[in-house]
Amino acid sequence: VFTDKTRTEQWLANAYSYLSGENMEVSTRDNIMWCFADDIYSGAGADYTKFRTGTYDENWRHSWGQSYKGIRQASLFIQYIHMNTRYTEEEKADLKAQARFVRAYYYWLLLRRYGPVPLLPEEGLDYTDSYDNLARQRNSYDECVEYIASEMVLAAKDLPLERGVNDISRPTRGAALAARARALLYAASPINNPRPEDTDKFTDLVDHDGRCLIAQEYNEYKWARAAAAARDVMELPGENNGHRYELYHKKATNIAEPGYPATITPYQDGDFSTKTWNEGGYSDIDPYESYRAVFNGSLAMYQNPELIFSRGRNQGVNSIAEMVKLQMPKTLGGGNNAYGMTQKMCDAYYMANGDEFSREHFKEEYPSGTRFVTKKEVEAGTYPQIKEGVYKEYADREPRFYASVSFNGCVWALLKNAETTDYKNDVEKQVNYYYGINTDGFSGTGVYLRSGIGIMKYVHPDDTNRKEIKAKAEPAIRFAEILLIYAEALNELEDGSSYDIPSWDGSTSYSVKRDVDEMKKGIRQVRRRAGVPDYTMPEYQDRDVFRKKLKRERQIELMGEGHRYFDLRRWLDAPVEESTPIYGCNTLATKEMADVFHTPVAVPSLPTTFSRKMWFWPINHTELKRNK
Repeated sequence: VFTDKTRTEQWLANAYSYLSGENMEVSTRDNIMWCFADDIYSGAGADYTKFRTGTYDENWRHSWGQSYKGIRQASLFIQYIHMNTRYTEEEKADLKAQARFVRAYYYWLLLRRYGPVPLLPEEGLDYTDSYDNLARQRNSYDECVEYIASEMVLAAKDLPLERGVNDISRPTRGAALAARARALLYAASPINNPRPEDTDKFTDLVDHDGRCLIAQEYNEYKWARAAAAARDVMELPGENNGHRYELYHKKATNIAEPGYPATITPYQDGDFSTKTWNEGGYSDIDPYESYRAVFNGSLAMYQNPELIFSRGRNQGVNSIAEMVKLQMPKTLGGGNNAYGMTQKMCDAYYMANGDEFSREHFKEEYPSGTRFVTKKEVEAGTYPQIKEGVYKEYADREPRFYASVSFNGCVWALLKNAETTDYKNDVEKQVNYYYGINTDGFSGTGVYLRSGIGIMKYVHPDDTNRKEIKAKAEPAIRFAEILLIYAEALNELEDGSSYDIPSWDGSTSYSVKRDVDEMKKGIRQVRRRAGVPDYTMPEYQDRDVFRKKLKRERQIELMGEGHRYFDLRRWLDAPVEESTPIYGCNTLATKEMADVFHTPVAVPSLPTTFSRKMWFWPINHTELKRNK
């Protein structure tokens, strides 16, 4: 194998292949359940109910064996690639670094899902040996993270800064360093870095000899390391003495076209609104399209400056495009109406001026009888984002809301419907989720949006299941996440604490401390691209307040990208957040009962709970028998 160029490439391709299926980051429920936490849901399926209620056992679907197959494949490649004389030394170094990255990434996927796992020796195991001799202890959480971090640094040394179009899904230096930053953030988080006041330190999660596998003592330095690791990604060099990664943005336009509304001027905050994008503001960009285009297939991977790692469009049958089919309205778009959004997630989005949404304030501002947009208000352009008959609770929200939420009465572009003769008039249509047979809501049978709120993220204006759905690149690691990691890690450092931490390659060092100006380097970029004003100085200065803001920012910015499920666990927030009943609109209400429809109610068909066994994924019973 390793003296033949084609077979060597096939071997490495096989090592990559196990990143598919249940090792995806964003996909349908058939691949990965954890895309559905307390933010979005799947409207049907016994498996989903088992997942949300914890009524599964050790034979529950798993990726343990798949990951270790990938680890073995990559380890053998690293051992034997030197034999191939058909490559230059530089090419061999790159290929070896790719295998090193993918091996460490499998360990990362295992750690995030199962908690501490066994780390295998570099040379692998002798599969002809006895089961007793092949049995391996789990390594501790910290040992797993240290291994992942060190391997990613070794990979980064030989991985290029950029890839050509034909190799765009292969890892780069940025991908390795970003994966390292993510692992170090998890190691620093409360699940593995308990403060003295934390009541559950997982003292009973031990190995065969009784050694605790989760850290028992708080160590602030872990947060500093995570911040420095994120900084390593932020400082990677790019063209014209700039940086390698930046958030994608699109220039503002006053021309409205079907599926592409004219730019709505972001809130005049006296800060971002006074500067152009190049000056650090949002006065000349379209925040709605800037966010939407990152996910919906408008951009090729090489055109997206914030995409750090992705499996590209090689996602198999349960791809993001397949996921969009399950988000699309059935009446006009030929979709399934199966994936929706919880009321909690819908309410999390900010108002256009940066204020938090308050239902009580809404009811005070709009007395009964004035809560729906009238034809007169449409003609006056009072609420440019929403149409006639729409509940004003959905008015004046931040741009990410309109790029992500399919609320009752929102417009689905469905432009490709025009290419199908029978449906040529079914473009730019309002879709309603009221009860009734002529709507996309509940009609007594079939799949429907259990909360009356759908998902618009990942949807392109051309998408329709009656014609085609554009392929989408998977957003496995985005620069926005790295910026949020940086801000979160810095916030956790005590005032007065300071750490000098060398960069990944030792070429420089960073002075890491809780510095508001440094925290702003992370959070402000995300806020301005989103078209939302920055936080106030008191919010930056108060560690507890900023922590809440940061958690909410991740919830909004990374919605539907597979983060929320794991974030709730690493923050130790899952027992509360995942036990809270899921709320939504009253889908039994007809259009004539519009006020009742928009009164939040608990959704009994979406049960949820949390128990201790749900901190980590269960290891399959077959694997337990193989490794005593």
